[in-house]
Amino acid sequence: MTDPSPLISPDTLATRLDDPTVRIADVRWVLGDPDRGRADYDAGHIPGAIFVDLDRDLAAPSGPGRHPLPDPADFATRLGELGFGADHLVVAYDDALGTVAARLWWMLDNLGHERVALLDGGLRAWRDAGLPLSTEPGGAPPTTLRLRDAWSNVIDRDELRARMASTTLIDARAAERYRGETEPVDPRAGHIPGAVSAPAKIALGPEGRFLSAEELARRLDDVAPPDRPVVASCGSGVTACHTALALRLAGRPDPLLYPGSFSDWSRTGLPVATGPEAGSPQT
Repeated sequence: MTDPSPLISPDTLATRLDDPTVRIADVRWVLGDPDRGRADYDAGHIPGAIFVDLDRDLAAPSGPGRHPLPDPADFATRLGELGFGADHLVVAYDDALGTVAARLWWMLDNLGHERVALLDGGLRAWRDAGLPLSTEPGGAPPTTLRLRDAWSNVIDRDELRARMASTTLIDARAAERYRGETEPVDPRAGHIPGAVSAPAKIALGPEGRFLSAEELARRLDDVAPPDRPVVASCGSGVTACHTALALRLAGRPDPLLYPGSFSDWSRTGLPVATGPEAGSPQT
């Protein structure tokens, strides 16, 4: 069975809390405070949700950038250990406008697991709907998750450099990080020369829910012309997955993902750019 939409509403999820074919993933994570997500989960989460750690479960221990993609077999094994199986609808949520949980959506979708959705509006929307939280640890018996054995629609630094002239590189980080006004974690501030700024929040309405397909298409077309391939990037390949989801919802082709993103680029001797436009490099 394929669930038709990559989004699920809080009200719909609430009706399926006792559904044995549903597994809920709490993917909360805070930049610069890696233990905060687990602490927040322990303080209260959607009933039955299983905590999934971005650093330990959704990233390799080493590789290009701060959150390199893990080996697909290792990823499948780990999620199976946590109780996510081949026949489950996996619902991912966070408290960061979906910008972290979208990483799990993208990984499962990319490796062929068709039943995966993001909770639209995340924990904020769940709370706003007056729905319950629990402090009981979520868990499920280990099972088997069957996924493809290789990532697709990904691009590395060298290929990106070779294709910059023919693609649109979206930078999904906050605008002040793109401009180089602040950089909390990577070694240099700024952006990849030629990248265009499209913070993840442009895909969301004031309540943190995704905009309509028509409005998404209008906004995304303004920054990424439909006649050019798109590469999605951010700080470390996490928020970029939110951009990929927005493009899917807008009816656009899936972008390439640059998993290393600026965290990979900024650790090389390659130039970076600063300022509000996709401007000249600053060494």
